[in-house]
Amino acid sequence: MLTKQFENKIKKMQKKGDYKKAVDLCSSELQQNPSNADLYIKLGDLYFDWHQNIYQPKQFIDEAITEYQRALEIAINSAEIHYKIGQAFYLKGELDKAINHINIALEYDDKHYESYLIMARIMSKKDKFRETYDYAQKAVKFGGIKASRAHFLVHSLLKIKANNNILDKLGSFYHLAMSAIKIPFETEAQKEFLQKLGYAKFLPLIFKGFYYVHTKQFYEAVELYTQAIEIAPGFTPLYALLGDTYKSMFQYEDAINEFRMVLWNDPLNVLAYRALCQIYEETGDYDNAVLMYEKLIELNPNNPIYHSNLANIYYMSGNTKEAVTCYYNAIMLNPSQGWTSIIAQTLGYVFQESEKNYDAAIASYQNALHLTPRDVDIYINLGSVFYDKGDYQSALAIYNLALDIAPEDARIHCNLGYLYWGRGDNDNAIKEYKLAVQYDPSYDIAFNNLGVIYLDDSGLVKESIEMFDLAAQCNPNYALAYYNKARATVITGDKIEAARLFQIAMDLNTITQEIDPQEIQDKIDELFN
Repeated sequence: MLTKQFENKIKKMQKKGDYKKAVDLCSSELQQNPSNADLYIKLGDLYFDWHQNIYQPKQFIDEAITEYQRALEIAINSAEIHYKIGQAFYLKGELDKAINHINIALEYDDKHYESYLIMARIMSKKDKFRETYDYAQKAVKFGGIKASRAHFLVHSLLKIKANNNILDKLGSFYHLAMSAIKIPFETEAQKEFLQKLGYAKFLPLIFKGFYYVHTKQFYEAVELYTQAIEIAPGFTPLYALLGDTYKSMFQYEDAINEFRMVLWNDPLNVLAYRALCQIYEETGDYDNAVLMYEKLIELNPNNPIYHSNLANIYYMSGNTKEAVTCYYNAIMLNPSQGWTSIIAQTLGYVFQESEKNYDAAIASYQNALHLTPRDVDIYINLGSVFYDKGDYQSALAIYNLALDIAPEDARIHCNLGYLYWGRGDNDNAIKEYKLAVQYDPSYDIAFNNLGVIYLDDSGLVKESIEMFDLAAQCNPNYALAYYNKARATVITGDKIEAARLFQIAMDLNTITQEIDPQEIQDKIDELFN
């Protein structure tokens, strides 16, 4: 045991921030009484607190571990010492060693509040959020009146998870209130709270950094935040601000490193996860984007946007099977009819274009139509999938229903033109294409298709060239329009002009990939053979 007088001396030194003097005093006492386990624990605590000071750039965690281990040699069955060693290893980042010591502490004392709390924090660093919640609840149970930090951790987990779940929202509020009520009875909670209040000192620096970023003085912002981190390496928000700055500079690797530092210090920081998701998406690193979204979903399994975004990532990476599953999960959560309808349409598109599963696509579009029956886009997509399936009567019926809602929608008339054209009804096809360009004079596809009918089915070469010219005017990068105009020009006998147009089509096609390049080359070769 330590005398009260000795304890008071140490506390006064700690309050003044004079850790070195406190360490020297404790070391001096140990020289006189080297078998006193409490002195080793006190010395370990001093090193531990000194290490945690956010303004302390030096590392003292190894010294803390050494002193705790010396205490353990004297009191090997102490749950408290094993807990302290585990907490120190946790702070050092050696999580498996931390878990071993915490488990031993719980074997000696299965009601040890601090051990359950630190185990919850370890699980959060290992991204095992269900286990985090379980250990935090046990900490609440065994912490009693001193469980302020445990209540706050449960509050944070439920707040992230809540979404529109009223029970989780109420639970989050309850634990926040209990955390506030119990904070006067938990010294460590008071320390953490005062530390957060101390962050107010950084507000002028943060505002200055915001100004630098807003005025695009990125290098000045980086220097400002980097110097601040050197002064206060324990202040987590600085890493996030630095990460945002690097992201604005498109220095993605540096941004990733900073946001990962945020998550190391605060594993429940949803904004850091979102930032990493966005960076990985923008850089095409879909594997890591998937990992980040999976962690977000574990934190908040009822957030449909996370499921939808994960589905998009899977689809972009070519994993349509997983994409479909995630889209279904998003639809099942159904936050609103309009949003769910959009996801159902996206799912329909995946079935139609990637899976060629037309029946599943039809079901998805019909589900969307049930949710938003006045959405013309759904009718257009549904008509398109009926056409792909070969069910032209159903496609025609759907397009006519769409016209009842939007009679001047050029897209509907263009799709009807394509449908009639495919069935050999050129008169109605021409009529619909003309209506399409009447309602949308910039509709390049309608002009081009009308030109092809004139050229290939009606023999109206002059009229077809006029249509192809209009298509190219609407879209100067429309390779197919130049290709078709070249075909028409061949018929007029102007091989030189035709060759020029084919070459334009070839050049544009390297970007747009509309036509088989060999087909264009064959046409050029035919001109002079």
